[in-house]
This record gives sequence, C-alpha cells and structure tokens, in this order.
Amino acid sequence: MNIAGRAIGTNEKPFIIAEMSGNHNQSLERALHLVDLAAEAGVDAVKVQTYTPDTMTLDIHTGEFLIESDTNLWKGQSLYSLYEEAYTPWEWHEAIFSRCKYHGIIGFSSPFDETAVDFLETLNVPAYKIASFENVDLPLIRKVAATGKPIIVSTGMASVSELDEVVQTVRSQGNEQLVLLKCTSTYPATPGNSNLLTIPHLKKLFSTEVGLSDHTMGVGTSIAAVALGASVIEKHFTTSRVDGGVDATFSMEPQELKLLVEETERAWQSLGKIQYGPTTAEIASLEHRRSLYIGRDLKAGDVLTKDNVRIIRPGRGLSPKYLDVVLGKTIKVNATTGTPLSWELLL
Repeated sequence: MNIAGRAIGTNEKPFIIAEMSGNHNQSLERALHLVDLAAEAGVDAVKVQTYTPDTMTLDIHTGEFLIESDTNLWKGQSLYSLYEEAYTPWEWHEAIFSRCKYHGIIGFSSPFDETAVDFLETLNVPAYKIASFENVDLPLIRKVAATGKPIIVSTGMASVSELDEVVQTVRSQGNEQLVLLKCTSTYPATPGNSNLLTIPHLKKLFSTEVGLSDHTMGVGTSIAAVALGASVIEKHFTTSRVDGGVDATFSMEPQELKLLVEETERAWQSLGKIQYGPTTAEIASLEHRRSLYIGRDLKAGDVLTKDNVRIIRPGRGLSPKYLDVVLGKTIKVNATTGTPLSWELLL
C-alpha cells in the first residue's frame, strides 16, 4: 500500500509519523513550528487530531466524566476540560497541512466522529488514523473505510475479536489499505508492557501491514518493533517537554525524533535477508581467519607434529579442521617458518 505516493511495507524503510496531538498548546504559530521541526527531523508525516470537546463528550464535570485514576496523567480534569485544552481548532488544519506540503511531508489526521471525516474530506487528506479509544466505533470506521483511503488503526485495548470486527468492517467497504498498529494505551507506556511479539502475530492473523504506536520514552521499543516487522512507527512529539502541554510528558523532542528516524531506518536496513557464508563485503576478511602454518624451519623428510605446526592467522593455509589429518605426515620439501601448510607440501 502507499500513502500519497509513499510506499509502505517491509521492503520499504519505516514510515515515521510525528503525532502533534495537543502539543501546539493552542498556538497556531507553535503548531506550524512543530511541523517545521518534524520535517527537519526527517519524518514522513505529521498527524493531528480532529475533534471538538462537544464531539468527544458531554459538558459534565462530575462522576464518570472526571478523570480519577491515580495512574492517569490527566487525573483531576474532566474529559470536557481536557479536550478543550487539547483540541486542534478546525480552522488551523488547512494551514498545518499546507505547511506539511511545503516541506514535502504528508499531513493527515485522526477523526473522532463522522463530522470530522466530512470536514477532512473537504481538505482531501490522503489517509486516516483511528485512535485506540475509537477502535470500537465501527460506524466511524465504516465511514472512513468508505472513502477508499488508507486507514491506520491503533489496536490499544482491543481483543482479537474486536480487531476482527475492525478488519471486516474496513474490508466490507472494499478497502484493503489497512495498517494495524500495536499500541499500549497508557501514557507513558513502559517497554515491559509493550508486548511487541504481538506484531508478527498481528501481521499473520489479519494479513495486513503492521506497526507500532509507541508511547514509551526513548527509541528502543520502536527499533525493536521494526526488527519484528513494523513498517509504520507513530510517536508523539513536542518542541520541548519543559514547555508543557497535554502530551508533553511522553512526547519526543526534536533531536530524539531525528534519532528515531535514523535508528529505525538502520534497524530496517539490518534485517536484510537470510544469509550464511561470507557476504560480498566479508570476502576480504576471509584472509584473516586462522589456518595451518609451518611453525619452525623444516627439512624435507621431517614429520609434522604439534611442535612445528601452528594454528594462526592469516588464513592462507589449510583449515584448522585438518590438524589431526596432517599430524604425523612427512613434508617432502624444505619449508621455512611462516609457510602456509598445503597438501602439495606433504608426501
């Protein structure tokens, strides 16, 4: 599959998505600067989120509409107030996507309801992302799939049966352009809770491209994901964590984002193919293997022993595996110390 002409798959370098989320801190200038920084870091795409507080929840600040979990980054806020702080004004989208186009990278979004899809279609976005918390919203997924555009779905919290419903919903619309991202929906996530071995299983189970929506700190988890077959990596990013913002705590800074781009590509390059024996690049190194050499001056008729045959570098003599074969044999010509042992020297 491809997004805006960029091929995605295990034969291509990883597709890196920089997730802006609410790290613009309600400043369009900062949002555009984030696009500049992401492009400079070498990402393939910048993603935003398209919702309003009213498309996400109700304006209620009590009961289950309050975030009360001790492990939640946003404890104490109501859902409505959190989304008021984090949402990207819809009138900014065109400017953000235009800045992406200026830099030659892809701009797209996660819609959180059907009105967001309608709006994004007016901007002709090249792809859609479904967030983990929305992967049970099959009507939304059906509407997105019906656009015929590539869909990236985070799998956080979803059971196998729920993911099967997602995949079948997308395919029921005649859309086969689907990527499933392994995701742990905690903020931040820990490497120990990432369960990356799910990635090759996802790929085999649903016959889709797979990737990782990574909420861990650092780049190690993403690199490991590429080694396991991830062709897409998504990471939140910000200008600086000290600047604050709803997602800043678990977001990458520009130099880390650049490192992510570089090291995931190195991980992908390292996969190569199944290879035994010397590669073309290694042939010259064969010279420096160990082999059998004459270890002291010998005259014709002398017998080879452990005292006068050495296993040393370089590798121009017989292989060390022949040591027991040549011991006790007679040399037929004079040989000086440092002569590589060959069958032609022996009677």
